[in-house]
Amino acid sequence: MDTLKRYYGLSLVFTLVCLGLGAWYGISSTGSMTGTAEMLWIIFVLSILEISLSFDNAVVNASVLKDMDRVWQKRFLTWGIAFAVFGMRVVFPLAIVAIAAGIGPVDTVQLSLGNPDEYERLVSSAHVGIAGFGGAFLAMVGLKFFFDGEKDVHWMGVVERFLGRFGALPAAEIGLLLLAIWGVSLLLPDEEALTFVVAGILGIVTFIAVEGVSTILELHEEKQRIAGSVVRSGLGGFLYLNVLDASFSFDGVIGAFALSNNMIVIALGLSIGAMFVRSMTIHLVEKGTLAQYRYLEHGAFWAIIALGAIMLLSAKWHIPETATGLIGAVLIGLSLWWSVRFNRRNPGHGPDAPRGD
Repeated sequence: MDTLKRYYGLSLVFTLVCLGLGAWYGISSTGSMTGTAEMLWIIFVLSILEISLSFDNAVVNASVLKDMDRVWQKRFLTWGIAFAVFGMRVVFPLAIVAIAAGIGPVDTVQLSLGNPDEYERLVSSAHVGIAGFGGAFLAMVGLKFFFDGEKDVHWMGVVERFLGRFGALPAAEIGLLLLAIWGVSLLLPDEEALTFVVAGILGIVTFIAVEGVSTILELHEEKQRIAGSVVRSGLGGFLYLNVLDASFSFDGVIGAFALSNNMIVIALGLSIGAMFVRSMTIHLVEKGTLAQYRYLEHGAFWAIIALGAIMLLSAKWHIPETATGLIGAVLIGLSLWWSVRFNRRNPGHGPDAPRGD
């Protein structure tokens, strides 16, 4: 109970607030208890969908946060949630519609509330560009993890060692991803193909830019450490995590329209899920779960590559969100089971033990 309160207390309170707002909105908009109950049920289902799709996100977040200062860990949970909830779940879909329809923000809000079917159509019409950008960024995150010749722990040994050999080849993952983007674009109509390729390139450039900013900040911090200064910054990691969160939320926002086209209902449901993902991230970091289960991180990054590939392919084919969540859950579940099996066979193993296979 103490663990639940410590790590998930804020998320539970946030959930109650969102459900309260959903009840108030349901009563005021439908005027019936039945309509309100249906709306609350959709909010609940959306929150579960977001959590199930984003567990791999929590594991990857934890892999970055564990090396960050505790102050920035807390800032990610507090300041970052404003970006995740308000920015990606509210402003992002509104911005898509405003750009697609060529209307102002006020008209966009009125459209989302007054004509939700048209609002859904406009958001869905931007799916090709979103798939290209989000899929490319996520694929870069996953490929960078495995295209590392210095990585000495391998879950899928043969495959991961093979990919690690390309770590010495500059920009190998970029070349591979560009070929994949080009291949998918050949399956699309000319206009959509151009949008997809441009969005994919922008996703790669965004990843490089975020990595570049993080590297510059890390070099600055290292100079301060050498000079004897106390360094308590994690701005680079903070920026990286928020962009990563945004990429993860693309498919959730689009997929939410399968359950509802009401902007307020979608925002409330996905926001609850986003809050719990952050709580899970802090829980994983403070409990040292990644050190205890040596292959869990690998499973999460394989899930990210799978999600990136699914997003890229979704520009041509519709892939149910259930399949996306199931693939990620299976990969993470297998990596967790493999980790438990390793710990049983190697009882003396710990975080400080040799890391090679």
